[in-house]
Amino acid sequence: MPPPSQNPNVAHLRQARQQHRASSQASPQSAPQLAVSLNDFFAYMVEHNYIYAPTGDLWPTASVNARIAPVVLRDNHGNPVLDANGDPVKIKAAAWLDQNQPVEQMTWVPGEPMLIRDRLVHKGGWKRHSGATVFNLYCPPLIAPGNAAEAQIWLDHIDKVFGSDGEHLIKWLAHRRQRPHEKVNHALVLGGAQGIGKDAMMEGARHAVGAWNFQEVSPQQIMGRFNDWLKSVILRVNEARDLGEVNRYSFYDHTKSFIASPPETLSCDEKNTKAYPIFNRCGVVITTNHKADGIFLPSDDRRHFVAWSNLTRADFVDSYWDRLWKWYVSSGGYRHVAAYLDELDISKFDPKAPPPQTAAFWDIVDSNRAPEEGELKDVIEDLNDPDALTLAKILTVSTGPLDDFLRDRRNRRAIPHRLEQCGYVPVRNPSAVDGLWKVAAMIGGPKTRQVIYAKATLSPRDRIAAAAAL
Repeated sequence: MPPPSQNPNVAHLRQARQQHRASSQASPQSAPQLAVSLNDFFAYMVEHNYIYAPTGDLWPTASVNARIAPVVLRDNHGNPVLDANGDPVKIKAAAWLDQNQPVEQMTWVPGEPMLIRDRLVHKGGWKRHSGATVFNLYCPPLIAPGNAAEAQIWLDHIDKVFGSDGEHLIKWLAHRRQRPHEKVNHALVLGGAQGIGKDAMMEGARHAVGAWNFQEVSPQQIMGRFNDWLKSVILRVNEARDLGEVNRYSFYDHTKSFIASPPETLSCDEKNTKAYPIFNRCGVVITTNHKADGIFLPSDDRRHFVAWSNLTRADFVDSYWDRLWKWYVSSGGYRHVAAYLDELDISKFDPKAPPPQTAAFWDIVDSNRAPEEGELKDVIEDLNDPDALTLAKILTVSTGPLDDFLRDRRNRRAIPHRLEQCGYVPVRNPSAVDGLWKVAAMIGGPKTRQVIYAKATLSPRDRIAAAAAL
């Protein structure tokens, strides 16, 4: 393992500090270190606020001027500019920042310096633009790696809880430590009973990537508007349990955009701040105590690695947790985990490849197979497996519980997912604003706007043709 002086994260931080020091030398402020100084700020011209570099917070004009004294203007030789009375000319701190330390954008992207010069984030990627500056909100971890050989307690804990699945988990975590600038295209699902140490396992990784790069959210927050939690190297979604028949599917669909890439960039929407582009680099970890009524996973999913533990709280004595946490806090455990993750060979770990499908993965898939799914397949077979169909057409032959399920309006948003499991996907009408098709329920009957579903195995062009024929 390279010494701290050669660690890429430390080198990144040193580069940011050197940039900051260079701006300090060019600034009219004096050298003394203050809690808040002119050199801590950059003018964010998009909103005309000021980025406080140590934390990335935005300050209003009045706050900057209240904390920082007016700045004496100087000529090219460093001499004060004098007014008609011979007094030094001063301008307010915010005005000086507008002229001398402006940035055109802010973003969040691991692997880049604090000030990214001559580039802008534009339409999902980088665009060259001479003279432009983007402020990078990412801050690398500061932990000094310890001794990888002393990380055995942590490794034993993962082995005890997750057994053979632990090998993939550790490589995934090592990727987050070694290559935060790369997107890993699958999430971890850590399942099992409460009190078995799922969170304790992640504690070492949290410090390894930097506590400020490790965020926790609930499923409800995931589904909400504000998403500043996307600025994370590891994002833990706690206790992902069934939120209702609709929400399970909505949760799965909603997380697609940030579990995998593309998209290369995402829009970060924070309270009281205009949305700005950040790079899609977060690695997602979902924890749950429930297998049967937890998250929804279809059989063709390639975005989740599921590790499940059959242990219970009774499998651990109190001294076990005392020993683990004492090792973390008092014996340099956090540093030893960081060292182990630094040294682990992940040359054969492909962050873009689909993850292995474990037995627990198939347990979750099977638990999501509702009785209606098989009944729906039988009905479609009775219709001779058409290239395209509508719900109204299915209702002409459905009977019993399936018919009740399909006619219940509360299930309408779940039906597309059931049909998708049967191999049919919605087809949008390119000639209609709402995307619906006008179809008669019976020959010669009135036409009504409906969704048409076509076989997923057809090409997009053939799906439209099949829908048009229907």
